[in-house]
Amino acid sequence: MLLRLAYLGVSNAFAMLRLLPMTDRDKDAEILALRHQITVLERQLGKEKIRFTPSDRAFLAALLHRLPRHVLRRSRLLVRPDTVLRWHRNLVARRHAASCRHKRPG
Repeated sequence: MLLRLAYLGVSNAFAMLRLLPMTDRDKDAEILALRHQITVLERQLGKEKIRFTPSDRAFLAALLHRLPRHVLRRSRLLVRPDTVLRWHRNLVARRHAASCRHKRPG
């Protein structure tokens, strides 16, 4: 029991050290992304593979694209950081394509 308490104390101390160089905005984005991933997992309990809906992808991409790559790589995400960045590129491309579409046919 005492050994486990010491282990938890040391691991939490290292977790705090990891958070020191991050800005509050980065921390908030990471927390929101993790909470959203938990929501997705809770919806899919009992399913074999985790599937993100397009709205889930857009939310995570919009939330995480501002984080530096080294922060994304350290984060425990359900998808690879490159996948999140690809989702963001697709989201921006769709938005750009929609805004560049002609208003009138012809």
